[in-house]
This record gives sequence, structure tokens and C-alpha cells, in this order.
Amino acid sequence: MENNENSSAAPEAGNGKAKLSSDAKHLIKHSRSFFAELLDILTDTDRDSTIETVKKDISFKGHNAWILIFSIFVASIGLNVSSPAVVIGAMLISPLMGPIVGVGLSVAINDIDTLKRSLVNLAVMVVLSVLTAYLYFLISPIEQETPELVARTYPTILDVLVAIFGGLALIVAKTKKGTIASVIMGVAIATALMPPLCTVGYGLAIANWEYAGGALYLFAINSVFIALSTFVVAKVLGFPLVKYANSKRRRNTARLASLLAILVMIPSIFLFVNLLREQVFVTRTKEFVENQIDYPGAEVVKFAQDYKTKFVDVYLIGRPVPQSQIQDWVEEIRSTEELQEVTLRIHQGADQTSEMAARLTSEVKSGILEDLYVRNQQVVEDKDARIQLLENELLRYRSAGIPFQAISREAKINYTNLEQLSYSNSIVTDFTRMDTIPTFNVKWDNSMSRSTQQREMNKLREWLQVRLSLDTLAVQSVN
Repeated sequence: MENNENSSAAPEAGNGKAKLSSDAKHLIKHSRSFFAELLDILTDTDRDSTIETVKKDISFKGHNAWILIFSIFVASIGLNVSSPAVVIGAMLISPLMGPIVGVGLSVAINDIDTLKRSLVNLAVMVVLSVLTAYLYFLISPIEQETPELVARTYPTILDVLVAIFGGLALIVAKTKKGTIASVIMGVAIATALMPPLCTVGYGLAIANWEYAGGALYLFAINSVFIALSTFVVAKVLGFPLVKYANSKRRRNTARLASLLAILVMIPSIFLFVNLLREQVFVTRTKEFVENQIDYPGAEVVKFAQDYKTKFVDVYLIGRPVPQSQIQDWVEEIRSTEELQEVTLRIHQGADQTSEMAARLTSEVKSGILEDLYVRNQQVVEDKDARIQLLENELLRYRSAGIPFQAISREAKINYTNLEQLSYSNSIVTDFTRMDTIPTFNVKWDNSMSRSTQQREMNKLREWLQVRLSLDTLAVQSVN
């Protein structure tokens, strides 16, 4: 009987496993169907309308040219006064992305005529934008660098990622039936094509070629990855290739388009990898300094990283750090992953040599002072408030504690030649601290000699100190 029970349990277990497997397959099938429908963009793509819209946005004549000029002026003013809101407003009205998207789409569909027109208009756009910004900054009375300008002088890995995903969002929005205008405006803000061109004009106006080159580099990166994103999406969505009557021309055009795509993609990959490595270097060195550079009584006030030279400079103040500890930090950073080639240099406040002074550039010094100010600002404000409160209380106490009317009557009895007596509190400083001193102003009879007046003044001062129980007061003679 026991065997029968086991034999009947086996089919039931087998049926349970089969049912579980069937349910799992059913769930996977429904999940695939759900996500396929959720992420499907092929069904609602209008290829012909997209191509027509992109071609229409390429041209920079007439209204578009004037809109570009005016928006460049607005963006330049925003950068000049460091106003993000003004810069964002300028990016919303600027027609900058038309030729860039045209380049990516024309390469994807082998349209050589559209590619030529896109490149020509892109060059016109860049020259017109830089020239407009250059003229503005040349006549602008505000010449100092602002955070908004400095932020556009060199690209980072974040700029590349924004250009990639912004470009993808842009072309996907353009391919949808009934273009999503809000997405296009958002991409115009996120990819920030206009501020780098304005910064190029600023660099040329002040003859700072490093700023101009870095900003142009940032614009080129944004443009390349927006065009590359357009190319990829157009290929994925199966945009039709342009047909030529001459089969030889069609083949040559396809080869040229493929060659351009390769020429754009290969440097872009190297650029992306290099910027990624630089970002990793900056992040890892920052983490190391924040987590590992720690010694009782010493504090990090500034540190700088240089990806090209692989130098990390750390500036310390406070208690001197022993050389043995510094050596431990040097060995530790070289044993850290992806920081094996880094050279750590520790600069301490106790080092007063000329070499130390030379290493502390004006930029680093100003940065250290700024950091110290920010850290101690609240403490200083609290101390100043307390000191001011105590001084006010002391002044009020001293003013209220002196019975001037009684003092004046007694002084007249003791000093018959006294004609006038007045009292006030004088606030005195030696530029390191402030003090409030009770001050008596005395006028004597003019018939008294100077020596007699001086003796009487000394006696009056001593009497007032004893009478008022004050260690410090002033007695002054007035004519």
C-alpha cells in the first residue's frame, strides 16, 4: 500500500512542476508583449514628415538668421552677468540644432545634397554666432570672468552623456506623428549649444585662446554626438535611403556616407573613453583625499588634480604632518585602483620656503581664503553679534551707572575754577579690538595758567576714578 501511495504522489509532483513551468512561460510571454508595446516607436513614426521637417529646419536665411543673432546677444548678456535664467531663455528661441540634425539624418539616408547643405549652414551658423558674441564682448563694459562663462570652457563626460541622450530624445520626438515641441525645447536647453559659441566669442574678445579653444571643443562634442544620435535612430527606425537614377552615384554616395559615419564614430569613441577616464580620475582622487588624507590637528584647505600630469596637490594647515605619514599616503594612493600612476604632493602651512610660495599660485591662495571664509563665516557672524551685544550692554550700563548730576555739583564745590563739565562715552579702537571709555570734557577759567590747569586736571581725574570706582576714564580740556 505504501508503494501505491508513492506512485500516486509522483505523477502529482510532475504535474505541479509542469504547471509551474507553463505559468512561467506564460508570464514571460506576456511581459515581452507588454514591454514590446510599451517601448515600440516604429508604429507611430512618420518618416516622410520627419525628413521634410529636418530639411526645412536646416536653412539659416532670413528670419532664422536674425533670430540666431538676437538669441546670441541675449545669451551673451546672460553669460556676461552670470544669469542662468537669461541663458536658458536665449536657448529656447535659438534655431541652432537644425543643421546638426540634418548632418546626422543625411548621412543615415545617403542624401549627399542635404549633407552638403547641412554642412554649409552649420558653418554659417558657427561663424555668425561667434562673430556676434565677439562683437558684444568687445564693446561690453563688463570684462570679468563669470561662473557661467568658465563652466563652458572645457567639456566633461557629463556634457557627452547629455549630448547623446539629448540627441536621442530630440530625433525620437521629431519622428513621432505630431512632433512633441516640449521635448525639442527641453533638448535645446539641456544640450546647451549656444553658450559654448558665446564663450568662443568671449575668448576671442579678450585674446584668451585657451577659453576660445575649450569652448569650441565643447560645442564640437555636443554637435558630433547629437548628429551621431540622429544617425543611429534613423538607422534603427529604417528610414528609406535616397534613390538615385544612376546606380554608380548611389553606390558612391552610400560609400561616402558610410565613410563619414565611420570618421565621426571612431574619434567620438576615443573622445568618450578619454573623457570617461578623466572623470574617473577626478572622482577617485577626490574620494581619496576626502577619505584618506586625515591627520589629527591638520586640515585640508585645498586640493587640485591634473589629469595630464597625474599630479594631485593637497594643501594642509594646522599641525605639521610627519614625513612617515605622508609617505604612507603616497604608497596608499599608488595602490588604489586606477590611480597607480598618480603622484601625491603634500604642501603644509608650516613650510615657509620660497618653493612653497611659488607653488601656491594666486588662484590656489584665493581658493584657500574663500574656503576658509565660507567655513568660518557663520562662526564669525555669531562672535561679532555677541561682541556687539556685550558692548551695547556695557555702554548702557556705564551710561546709566554714572550719577552725572551729583558728580557735577561735587566737582564745582571741589574745583571752584571749573566753568563747564560735560560727559560722554567714547568708542576707541586700536584696529584689533574696540573699547568704550567714559570721557569728561572740562572747561577752566581762562585766568588760570596752563600749569595750574594741568595740576587741576590730574587731581580731577584721580578724584573721578575714586568717586566712580573706574580704572579707565578720560578727562579732556576744551577751550
